[in-house]
Order: sequence, then structure tokens, then C-alpha cells
Amino acid sequence: MAKKSAHYVDGYVIPVPKKNVAEYRKMAQLGCKVWMKHGALDYRECVGEDLNVKCGPGFSRGIKVKRGETVVFAYIVYKSRAHRDKVNAAVMKDPELCAGMDPEKMPFDWRRMLTGGFETLVSA
Repeated sequence: MAKKSAHYVDGYVIPVPKKNVAEYRKMAQLGCKVWMKHGALDYRECVGEDLNVKCGPGFSRGIKVKRGETVVFAYIVYKSRAHRDKVNAAVMKDPELCAGMDPEKMPFDWRRMLTGGFETLVSA
């Protein structure tokens, strides 16, 4: 039986218009810098490359991707949920990230973003 990992993960699935991927990348690079500055262990933002899967509905169908959109799958790793809460509290107060952030001007529809916190079940 695998040993329980102490890591905690925030995960995101985001539909992004393909024309906005470059703009999204800039936002993600800033997010990476700020989350890592405040203690995140790992930060990944991944853009869909092979979304026509044969097993299950896949991300595209699950998030109801529209014509001209792709999917971003992202996750941030922390030591624990308490560590996540502490890091996120600092991130939300960071002026570098929050300056001029308007949800209505994001390069994606934030209302369709799927997100959640996850305790690690298996790790290698």
C-alpha cells in the first residue's frame, strides 16, 4: 500500500479562446511567479494538445468547449491544505498579482472555470 502523501493540490480546468492563449500565458507566468514567491511547491499551466481522447468524455466535452477554444489544465502543489490556505491568502494580497485584475477583462470566461482543492491520494 502506498504511503499517504502530505501534499495538497489546487486544480483548474479553464476554457480559453485559442486567440487568447498568448495573453493567457502572460497572466499564467505572473501567477507562477507570485504563487512560487509565496511558497507553492510546484505550479503548472498546461494547454490542450491532444483533446480528442477515445476513453471517456475528455476535457473538451466535460467543460463544453466552444468553437475556437482550447483547454488549460493547471495545478498548484502545496505541503498541506493549511499551507495552501496560507499561500493563497498571501497571493490574494499581493499587489503584483491583484493590481488592475478585472475578472471581466480576463482572456477567458472565468465563470466557466472549474476549480477545486484535492488531497493527494497516490504519488510516486
